[in-house]
Amino acid sequence: MSPAEAQSPVTIRTATGDDLDAVLRVGHETWRVTYEPIAGPDYVAMGLAKWWTADAVIPGIRVGRTLVADEDAAVVGMASYGSQGNELVLWKLYVLPGHQGQGIGRRLLDEVVLRASQLGHRTLHVSHIDGNDHAARFYERNGFRYTHREPGGSGLPDEIWLAKDLAKDLVMGDDQAADAASPDGSVLPDDSVPPDDSVPPGQREAR
Repeated sequence: MSPAEAQSPVTIRTATGDDLDAVLRVGHETWRVTYEPIAGPDYVAMGLAKWWTADAVIPGIRVGRTLVADEDAAVVGMASYGSQGNELVLWKLYVLPGHQGQGIGRRLLDEVVLRASQLGHRTLHVSHIDGNDHAARFYERNGFRYTHREPGGSGLPDEIWLAKDLAKDLVMGDDQAADAASPDGSVLPDDSVPPDDSVPPGQREAR
């Protein structure tokens, strides 16, 4: 754990309906800063309209698959995950620009990895858009490896898909896995989640 992580008064918890506006704020503030330089304002406008509306975000909150990072009673980051066929996918992971570099993204990711393992998954998948080098470095440091490229089509950037071997982490142990990955160091209860917890099409998102 880095000094920033150790000092950060942040709580990672499951999002509730009361967090909806704060989750949307995280998406809207991070998307413009992150993606305009890579893919342009039209891509940002399309993504916000498709993936960062109440209709797109509420389903993940309802089934308990959206997490938030709280700092001083304010949401400063979020993550959401869900099924795609038999695979578990990390759909979103964002931290407000002013709170980046404090280990919050890593803590959100660690919680998703823990929950994925508890659900019996051996692999966690994620994608980012081609050109998002920051995301590529972050996921590589945290144990994800390249699997394939998915063409964007219609002028959209390609998606770069990666996967993390959760079974390997369990064999290594939490501390060893963390060292290997990064040298730098009211919702429905779980048993109420419907068997088909796939993320609706509107929630799928390339990062």
